[in-house]
Amino acid sequence: MALSLPLTLQELMNRAMNKYVMEFIGTFFLVLTIGMSVIAGGSGVIPPLAIGSVLMLMIFVGGHISGCHYNPAVTLGVWMRGRTESKDVVPYMFFQTAGALIAATVVKYLDPAAVVHPHVLAVFPALLAEFLFTFALVFVVINTATAKGSSGNSFYGLAIGFTVLAGAFAMGSVTAGAFNPAVAVGASAMGMIGWSQLWVFLVANFLGGAAAALTFKFLCPTDK
Repeated sequence: MALSLPLTLQELMNRAMNKYVMEFIGTFFLVLTIGMSVIAGGSGVIPPLAIGSVLMLMIFVGGHISGCHYNPAVTLGVWMRGRTESKDVVPYMFFQTAGALIAATVVKYLDPAAVVHPHVLAVFPALLAEFLFTFALVFVVINTATAKGSSGNSFYGLAIGFTVLAGAFAMGSVTAGAFNPAVAVGASAMGMIGWSQLWVFLVANFLGGAAAALTFKFLCPTDK
């Protein structure tokens, strides 16, 4: 007779895996949209609109399952804010990055003949641009999706998606507009960012996420 785990423990394990799978799915479609709209679609207003829109949709889809981070910098910020359990931080980041890498593989399969030119970045302007809009993104997430004052709202997906949209428009000439370490890894795998410059995004994005959490805790010290 097979030995079975207690039902309550099985339920906890299922819920944890559901969260991780949702983070994979959301990040996958975000990076897939980035790759197909930028590489196949080219420049202009369409890629930022598509990217902001798919992020908004995936947030509305997955918010009740995982909290819809789809971004290791968001996971870091929400954890520092106290709304993500420590045991979920590494799995969230792992599944987000896995989703980004598999999406990059699908993009390359769907458009194998595409010629991709990596962004040539000026290091310090790119660091600042990625830091500022990652800060803005994580700050919006924390304030619209985790704060007591905005509890139960129905606009958080729109607010978060439009933050990425605004960042892509505002900083498109300065940086690749990742604002997300998993997106940066996926973009590197697609050839949109040189691997040698990946560190710029990782440093700026994680610092931006941490700064957003600390700023929220300073501004809202009683919102535990």
